[in-house]
Amino acid sequence: MTTSRLISFEQAYASPADFDCVIDVRSPAEFAEDHIPGAINCPVLNNEERVRVGTLYKQVSPFEAKKVGAALVAKNIGNHIEQNFLDKPKDWKPLIYCWRGGNRSGSMTHIMAKIGWHAMQLDGGYKGFRRFVNQQLPSLTAAAKWTVLCGETGTGKSRLLQCLESQGAQVIDLEKLAQHRGSVLGKLPENGQPSQKYFETEIWRNLSRFDFNKPIFVEAESKKVGNLRVPDAMMEKMRQSPCIQLQLAMEERIALLRDDYHHFIDDTALLRAQLGCLTDLHGKERIERWSSLAENNQMTELIQQLLSQHYDPAYQKAIARNFELIHQAKSYPIQDKSDTSYQMLAQQLIEEYS
Repeated sequence: MTTSRLISFEQAYASPADFDCVIDVRSPAEFAEDHIPGAINCPVLNNEERVRVGTLYKQVSPFEAKKVGAALVAKNIGNHIEQNFLDKPKDWKPLIYCWRGGNRSGSMTHIMAKIGWHAMQLDGGYKGFRRFVNQQLPSLTAAAKWTVLCGETGTGKSRLLQCLESQGAQVIDLEKLAQHRGSVLGKLPENGQPSQKYFETEIWRNLSRFDFNKPIFVEAESKKVGNLRVPDAMMEKMRQSPCIQLQLAMEERIALLRDDYHHFIDDTALLRAQLGCLTDLHGKERIERWSSLAENNQMTELIQQLLSQHYDPAYQKAIARNFELIHQAKSYPIQDKSDTSYQMLAQQLIEEYS
């Protein structure tokens, strides 16, 4: 009698302690796009090998593709076992998955089981996990007790989220997860944005570990953070949730933005290029004036004009239109941009909202 080595993601998720390791055997490119949180990548076909086998499958025949693929998969599985798993004891329990739960994960599961390990294959593979996330996100976001941080650009909403998280509060930092600060000047030069799937996986991962009897702090965002879209159900619930309003003096906002956007101060060509994206809204004359301020390193004046002529008016319109409880929001003046001020406010909010 053959014992089934297939398990659904729902079953695996319900008993995470049953597995010592989650192994994603897809190519590095597939893994980079998105993967089960905590999984390690041990590709049985690398990026180039996967393209080669796929081309053979389409242009020659499935049989020829399977012969070449089997040889590559066997070699790569052997290398992974030799390099990563020879020290594992007999009772080691890996969970293995590929794209659909087919030959790639099946091959590694078979070989590891023959060795004597308690290897299991994820039924449906990554697609089964993705389906689970898509089913869970709407119900999780609807059940969450969101507390929405509002405030004009430069009031330090992201800094406050960091302080709240460091003091043990439940936080979803959408801009951190999206690797983008959420405006036309929000692109971070040191790294690109993750995929939409990875963004949603990270939101799910955070929400799935939270206590929904306690508040979850999140920053008021538009529907898109850079190129990534906030899940519709989450955005809808956020816009119906209680808000708090942060207030910081203009000179402190300017100083904070100089800190956070120092890369533009160091690279005025990059700043001028991004300012050009606002031409349709403000016209060539104003953009040229702002570009001249950047070129002459008049950053304080430039930031003040950007805030008063672009960011603040846009914020006031968007927040009044989209967040229905903003008029009931309690205001929290912040003394200055120092870490101490934000840590003190974080402690106050935790005490009030607990």
